[in-house]
Order: sequence, then structure tokens, then C-alpha cells
Amino acid sequence: MIDAETKKALYVTDAYETITGRSCQSLLENPSSYEEIIHPEDRVHVLAKLGEATKTGHFNERFRIMRPRGEVRWVSVHGFPVRDTAGKIYRLVGTAQEITAQKEAEEKVAKHLAAAESAWAESDALNKATLALTADLRMDFVLDKLLQSLLELIPGECARVLLLEGDTQLLVAREKLRHEVPKMAPEYPLTLDAADSPFLLRMLTTQNSVLLADTKDEKDWPSFKGHSDIRSWLCVSLVASQQTLGLLSVGHTQPNTFTQDHLRRTQLLAIPAAAAIQNSRLYERAEIYGSELQRRLTDLRQTENALEQSEEARRLSEDKFQKVFRFSPIAFSITTVKEGRFIDVNAAFERRYGYSRSEVIGRTVGELRIWEDPKDRALMIAQLQQRGPLRNVITRVRTKSGEVKTTAYSADKIQFDGQSCILAVSEDLPDNDKSFNS
Repeated sequence: MIDAETKKALYVTDAYETITGRSCQSLLENPSSYEEIIHPEDRVHVLAKLGEATKTGHFNERFRIMRPRGEVRWVSVHGFPVRDTAGKIYRLVGTAQEITAQKEAEEKVAKHLAAAESAWAESDALNKATLALTADLRMDFVLDKLLQSLLELIPGECARVLLLEGDTQLLVAREKLRHEVPKMAPEYPLTLDAADSPFLLRMLTTQNSVLLADTKDEKDWPSFKGHSDIRSWLCVSLVASQQTLGLLSVGHTQPNTFTQDHLRRTQLLAIPAAAAIQNSRLYERAEIYGSELQRRLTDLRQTENALEQSEEARRLSEDKFQKVFRFSPIAFSITTVKEGRFIDVNAAFERRYGYSRSEVIGRTVGELRIWEDPKDRALMIAQLQQRGPLRNVITRVRTKSGEVKTTAYSADKIQFDGQSCILAVSEDLPDNDKSFNS
């Protein structure tokens, strides 16, 4: 209990000592000392909300506190007003519950969900990009699809295809800015001479990839025309039939944007891209004589190998997704959006709800009566459609035995086997009996 005007503590239970590690007597001797317990990064916000509560009578916040030895704990504090006969608030009374275990559980759920979503997205993007590049031999189509796929895989702001003309001349064949419609190649007269840029020349001669965390640290960067505002940059060679066709690059105006994982994805994309560009050139020039026909066959084999490598990358990404899905200690499920029909569940789901996998696959959540209130699922679907992914929504679900559990529920929409589905995780809330109240 605190005084609404002075915000000084008037009364506290013994559980204050258990949660904060400080004595009740210390608080009574210094009634404002509770402010020092609030984590420095949360203190301004919490005290501002407390000031509002003296007028509104309402306080409902989750924040960190610091114990005497520097331990950080999370608490959930709820307050309500006490008014005098005139209706004026003169006391604030409330409870504080330690929720450290709950916060750790929420973070674990978010981490597992993010890992699953990332693996699925990468697998799907690589597969679509490889198929798109081999769908049409026209050069305009190939270049547009290439840059579109690149910006879907890499968080860049601009992407370029530079094609080699002669020994060192590079033509900017296509450039695409994120969220903008690509311009046609004739509107890009920009050409670069790699001989004037040592690091570009090194790439053409060695066919090595480059990742620059900050272009300001690259002494030769000023020699690269049209990229003065770029701070992060990665570039890979486009190689087909052991010949360098050009370069594929992506840039960002902020330093330290790209990682080795981004470089790996670009290298995977460059394999089918180079084969597609080479095949497109052969198609446009109609070079159908013997040597060119043999080279085309070689390129087709390389394309097949590239497809196999990309398929392997897709399988690895799917395997990563399956490992996260199958072996996570958190209950995962995949259901159709329209019917709520189970497509797959993991072992943690079986343990939590008491159903075997074979008992739920093909059946709907309505048939199994898993949602205590079916309206909760309808509301969840509406929120997914309107606002996107859900995080830690509190709901009530029913196990096979009929037990109803209060659950922290997180979900997102995915495409699975050509169907619009929901990838969901559910986790028990921490046992309230194990939390401390004050």
C-alpha cells in the first residue's frame, strides 16, 4: 500500500523480502526505496505509470527488478485505488507476483517459433527461385526474376546484375530497389571498368565472393561508381562453363547488415542464375552450331546439378525445420486455416494433450473438442488475418482426458503442401503455486 500523493510505501507483506531480497523494515524506514529496486532501464517508464495511477487508480505493468546481488527478476504488478468519502484517491493498494519463469518460457517459445519460421521461409524461397529462373529463357525474364528472388532472400535495399562485356567492362544489366518496380535494361547506360577498381578486378580474376561489413573500411571502395551511399555490400561471381559471366551484388545503406549466412544464400542462388543467364544468351543469339550446342548441353547439366544442389539446400532447410518441429520440448502443431484439420503434430504435443499423432492427423480441432470455447479459435483466425502473427495469447484448451489447461498460445500462417495452414505452439503457464505474491 502506498500514499497516492507522496507515493511513499505505507505497508507491505513479508513476501516483499522473498521477491526483492530486501527487508520489510528497510522499506518502512525509507518508504521510497522501492523505486531503487526497479531495473534502471525500466524505472522511468514504471514511475511514470505509477504517477498516472495516482489519478486513474489503475496500474498494470510487467517489469524487471534488481536484487541486492545484482540478480534480475521479472514481476507483474497490479494496483487499484482506495478512495475517501469525497471519491478522491488517497491510497493505492496492489499485488506483485514474480513471473521470471513465465518470461523465460515466453522467450523460449518465441525462439523456437522464429527458428521454425526462418527455416521454412528459406527452404521455400530457394526452391521458388530455382524453379523461376529455369521457367523462361528470355533474358529480361531471367534478370527480373533473379533480382526479385535475391531481395526476397537477402535484406538488402538494392541489388544489381553486372554482366561482363569483354575482358574488364561490366554493364549494369539490371538494378532493382526494394519495393520499386524494376526498370528495363536500356535505361541503364552505366558501365564500369573493373581495371579502375582493384577489388572488382580481383573478383573477376579469382571468382571469389566478397562480403564488406562496412565499405568505409575498404580503401578501394570510392572507385566503385554509383555506390557511394552503400555501407554494407556483398557480391558473388556468376560462373557457367568455368567462365565468369559477371557479378551479382546486393547493398544496404547501413553498415554490418549482412552475415555469412546471407553470403551463403547468395552463392546458392548464383549457381542456377549463371546457368540461366548463359542459356538465355544462347537462346537470344541462336548460336546452335556444334561447339555452342555442346556448351549448352554442359550448361544444362550444370543447371541440373544446380537444381540438385538447391534441392539439397531446400532439404537441409526442411530438415532444420523438421528438427525444430519434432524435437522441441514445446508443443507444435500444423492445422488448416479453413477447417482446423490437423496436418502434423510433434511429440511434445502428444505428451501435453494425451493424443497420439495417429489419433489427430486428419481430424479437426472441432471433432476433438480441443478448444474449450470454439469462439476463441474463430477470434484467433480473425486476428491472424488482420494483424499477423500472434504471441503468447492466453486461452484454454482441452486434453484427451478432458482436463482444461490455461495455455500461452502463439501462431502464424504458413503454406504447407499447397494449403494455407497455421503453425502453432502452446505452452503451460507457470504454476501459480510456485510464484510469490506480495
